[in-house]
Amino acid sequence: MPWPYPGMPQGGYPGAVPNGSGPYPISPTPHSKLAAGLLSIFLGCFGVGNFYLGRTGRGVAQLMLTLIGFPFFFIGPTIAIIWGLIEGILILTSSTGSFWHRDARGWELTD
Repeated sequence: MPWPYPGMPQGGYPGAVPNGSGPYPISPTPHSKLAAGLLSIFLGCFGVGNFYLGRTGRGVAQLMLTLIGFPFFFIGPTIAIIWGLIEGILILTSSTGSFWHRDARGWELTD
C-alpha cells in the first residue's frame, strides 16, 4: 500500500512542495526592524544583525573581518564596526519597500 494514499507526499498534504509554494504556503515569521537595527549597531562587528535577517554571507564576512583582523592592528574589527553602524542606521531609517526594510527572504520587517 502506498504512503497514506496515492498522491499524498510523505509527511505532508496533497500538493505540498518543500519550499512552501504549494496550495498552503508557509506563513512568514516577521522580523523586527528595531531589533535588526539595534543588533547591527551594537553587535555588528560579529554580524549578528545580518544573521538575524538571514543574510548569512554578510554575517560571516563581518565575523571574519573581526576575527582575522585582530592581529593586523585592529583594522578588520574597525571596518566591521563601521559597517555594522552604517547598516544599523540604514535599517532603522528605512521605509517600506526599500532594500533595507526587507529580510533575506524578501519579506518586509515589522515596525
